[in-house]
Amino acid sequence: MADNYLLKLYSKCLRLPFGRQLFSAVFARKAPYFRTIKPRIQQLQPNFCELTFAKRKAVQNHIGTVHAIALCNGLEMAMGALAEATIPKHLRWIPKGMTVNYTAKANSDIRITAQTPADAWQPGDLDVQVQGFRNDGTVVIEGTITIYISAKPDRN
Repeated sequence: MADNYLLKLYSKCLRLPFGRQLFSAVFARKAPYFRTIKPRIQQLQPNFCELTFAKRKAVQNHIGTVHAIALCNGLEMAMGALAEATIPKHLRWIPKGMTVNYTAKANSDIRITAQTPADAWQPGDLDVQVQGFRNDGTVVIEGTITIYISAKPDRN
């Protein structure tokens, strides 16, 4: 995966001052709604992504915890970064579905992870495991984002 465009960009950004912030801002532009949570990708490698975002007024609900949609936004961004950093060049992916369970109040900053097995990248459905954690390590959201993987069409 050394020739993966996203991993190259991530590596290049990490060499710069504020590199994680820069990379996260650039990646969040792929889907502008990602920017609403002001995410920071902390770790990106094939089959794994970790990002964080702060609990702040703009992502809170009426009871002062992080809103469910902000949590799902983080899950989707982590999954998307993982997919782009991992998928073999001859394949493409598209989200197909998302199932989540809210397991505890999200009353702190949030850490999100997405992961897949290394041998999972074949045509068909792939379930990406996603989780969100409070600062104390409690899981506040967990689920699966199913993506559909297919071969890229020939460009003759």
